[in-house]
Amino acid sequence: MIVQKDFLNKLRDFGLNTYESKLWTALLSRGVSTAGELSDIADVPRSRSYDVLESLEKKGFVIMKLGKPIKYIAVPPTEVIDRVKNKIQEKAENQIKLINELRVGNVLNELNLLHTQGIESVEPFDLSGSIKDRNNIYNHLATMIKKAKKSVSIVTSNEGVARKADALKSVLEKAKQRGVKVKIMVPNAKEAAKTVKDISKIAEIKDTGIKARFCIVDGKELMFMLLDDNKVHSSYDAAVWVNTEFFASALENTFNSEWKKAQ
Repeated sequence: MIVQKDFLNKLRDFGLNTYESKLWTALLSRGVSTAGELSDIADVPRSRSYDVLESLEKKGFVIMKLGKPIKYIAVPPTEVIDRVKNKIQEKAENQIKLINELRVGNVLNELNLLHTQGIESVEPFDLSGSIKDRNNIYNHLATMIKKAKKSVSIVTSNEGVARKADALKSVLEKAKQRGVKVKIMVPNAKEAAKTVKDISKIAEIKDTGIKARFCIVDGKELMFMLLDDNKVHSSYDAAVWVNTEFFASALENTFNSEWKKAQ
């Protein structure tokens, strides 16, 4: 039986490896079959077919038929999907439960203590790093904004304000509720009118002549993007993060000066 490689690769979403995918699809095509027959059909070594079928049985993809010779029955794909879905949900719920327990337990306190003590011994120039991929950049921006106490100052592109409205809306709303002033400058607010209208409930928006992409939090922490987002794919986007009041406050002064002139 010949099964397209792309199709077999898609079966990995079910949590199957190559041999499992081959034997399961072979069994689906037969309904009931022996390990030897399936091995020949699927081109899987006979020495591996029994342990692979045993693995499929544990995962709920096949049922071993009583009697000799031993035969296997395929579980209908719709039933398999439900089983896989339930297993994923159960695993996710257990992981969320463990994470919540860590959040309120002694482990998190000890980890925070280690981090705090470690930071105290870090040289200022060590508190910097490069971040690649736009999703990672936004994740770090979210972390920065969560810690904000006074201000969040953002300069971005027209496309960038739409992305930030989507990715950072929740943390920006919570920042505003804490009394943090959120200011955003974009090159042309009219081009991003709909997005600007939505996010203006959270932040003050103004036009700027500055063509740049950066975020300053409390005049102490800064992230600036190195590339033009109109000329780079999101997976190749790059940024530099620095935790230095000397540099961040200087750039925030420039931001505030431009903010006064902006409309």
